[in-house]
Order: sequence, then C-alpha cells, then structure tokens
Amino acid sequence: MQPQFQITGQATREVSLQQNRVLRNTFMMLALTMVPTVLGALAGIQMQFTFMSGSPLMSFLLFLGIAFGFMWGIERTKNSGMGVVLLLGFTFFMGLMLSRILQVALGFSNGGPLIAMAAGGTGVIFFSLAAVATITKKDFSFLGRFLFIGMIVVLLAIVANIFFQIPALSLTISAVAVLVFSAYILYDISRIVNGGEENYISATLSVYLSIYNVFVSLLNLLLMLSGERD
Repeated sequence: MQPQFQITGQATREVSLQQNRVLRNTFMMLALTMVPTVLGALAGIQMQFTFMSGSPLMSFLLFLGIAFGFMWGIERTKNSGMGVVLLLGFTFFMGLMLSRILQVALGFSNGGPLIAMAAGGTGVIFFSLAAVATITKKDFSFLGRFLFIGMIVVLLAIVANIFFQIPALSLTISAVAVLVFSAYILYDISRIVNGGEENYISATLSVYLSIYNVFVSLLNLLLMLSGERD
C-alpha cells in the first residue's frame, strides 16, 4: 500500500505545482498587459481617438466584433507564442478604447483625481478578491451561471441605454457592472487555484477583462456622482 500512497502524494504535489505555476504566470502576464493598455490609452488621448462617434450603436457593435475576434484568436493560439502576441495586441486595442472615457474625465476639473481613485479602487478590489480566492482556496465555480446571466443583462442594458440615454439607467448599469465583474475576478482566480483553468493565457484574458470593466464602471460612477465641470 505504501507505494500507492507515494504515487498519490506525488500526483497531488504535481497538480498543486501546476496550479501555482498557472497562477504565477497569470499574475506576471497581467502585469505585462498593463503596459500596452497604458500605451494605447496615452496614444488615444494624444490622437483624441474616437470610434465612430456619430453612430453609438454601430460603434458598440463594431467594438464587440473586433474584441470577440481578438478573443477568438487568443483562444485558438493560447498554447503558442502567438497567443501572447495577440493578447498584448488586444490589450493595446482596449487601451485605445479606454482613451475615450479618459478624455471625458480629463474634461472635468477633478478628472485626474477621479481617474486615480478609480484605478486605486480597482486595485483594492482585485488584490482583496485575489487574496480571498488564493488563501481560502474555496471553489466559487457555482457563481458561473449567475455571473454569465448578469453579464448578459448588463450588455442588454448598455444597448438599451444607447437609445434611451437615461442617466439613472447609466448609473445603475455601472453599479451593477462593478459588482458583476468584481465577482468575476473572484470566480476566475478561484478557477485557477482549484485547477479549473490550466492555461495562463486564457486565465489572463479572463481576469484582464474583469479588471478593465471594473475600472471603467468605477470611473463612470465617479464621473456621474462627483465630476466637476470647469
């Protein structure tokens, strides 16, 4: 029986090492993705980048098409170096898209501090929830279905608000998005810790999107609640 126990113990250690490796590589890649995101945002601000501003619905649909195209490519190449290249290209594109709300924020007299507050709040949310997932090692996979439904509801509400332009609805969307994508951070990190995600490129993509959406939603909330026009 002793050899069997040794084999089982060795297999358990190997699984644990693999999970830790994926988690470590995910965090390292997340840090790297911030570089093209910032570069894309700065380039967008300098160019005063707009994305079909005359047609918000077409702009939103085109954005989704490009984003899903990138994500499809990343998933197809996630086991090769091209997956990293596409991921970094995608985060540069997301930085360009981020520049639009940053330009709006910088039009407020307190825009700079609000951007810093949104970034700080996003950091606190990420590190807190990542700590909960990694320290407790609790399986939060049961949240998956509810979060997917929540994300679909948010997307539908965004499309509806393109037509109605209701400030209260926009405020509600941002608040719900913060909750949904914060929970997604917990869910995604938990999946890595518990062996549900074995590819660090896929894991990075999922966590990056959650962080990105938390930041944008927090900034939206702060601008609507505390923004001061010049």
